[in-house]
Amino acid sequence: MSIQWFPGHMAKAKREAQEKMKLIDVVIELVDARIPLSSRNPVIDEITKNKPRVMILNKADLADRNVNQLWREFFEAKGYLVLEVDSQKGKGIKDISLAVKKQASAMIEKMKRKGMNPRAVRALILGIPNVGKSTLINRLANKKIAKIGDRPGVTKSQQWIKVGKEMELLDTPGILWPKFDDDAVGFRLALTGAIKEDIFDFQESAVFLLNYIKEVYPDTLKQRYQLQEISEEVSELFDEIGKKRGCLVSGGMVDYDRTSELILRDFRGGKLGRLSLERPDKSFI
Repeated sequence: MSIQWFPGHMAKAKREAQEKMKLIDVVIELVDARIPLSSRNPVIDEITKNKPRVMILNKADLADRNVNQLWREFFEAKGYLVLEVDSQKGKGIKDISLAVKKQASAMIEKMKRKGMNPRAVRALILGIPNVGKSTLINRLANKKIAKIGDRPGVTKSQQWIKVGKEMELLDTPGILWPKFDDDAVGFRLALTGAIKEDIFDFQESAVFLLNYIKEVYPDTLKQRYQLQEISEEVSELFDEIGKKRGCLVSGGMVDYDRTSELILRDFRGGKLGRLSLERPDKSFI
């Protein structure tokens, strides 16, 4: 998948985030638990330098439980404090403020030693588009502050948000890098909704997804689409799923566009079960 997409507001977001870093005590990095590395922007480490980090595996309820644990261990080994969160349902939200405060403990103790009352911890929240940042912020603030959308690029500017009395949160627009060097990264981002649907091919993305699932989670395909066996040929698998779900055109031929969209919607909605599209291994270290 060849996609080059770096809107002006994203370039501006990177620059503004860099300018604000001197005000920040802790960085909250939000990733999609189904694709933690593919949903990490390589420039985030460049922007945040050595600031204490809270890594949030959002949409953890949609990802494989066992793989979630592997990712926790992977990021904890890098010194991050890692949380599994479901921002839609509010699971794990209460742990975030405590985690941020823990990561800011050195700053808080330094102020106390100087005889000062610790101020609110200033946290910067970063994440690529459509990873659930706005939903998370609204949960933290316990009111609707950030705009929410099911498409990338909803947040357009920075804003400070109070989270209780002990934390101030700086929201930023999602930052996505301009080019994917690995086609698989592009497909994973497309499948999870980080890329606008008008700039990627549904059929290509569905083929990528089916090839992965039939190797790693074959039983989920059998259960969801009532298949007796999983065909080695992805075209035959398409035909079986399309016929089972009535995605047909005149003459009884399978409508591959409709079938592709069905498969993608099933994946995004968790109807295929808890799936992780990548897992940590030596190639990621």
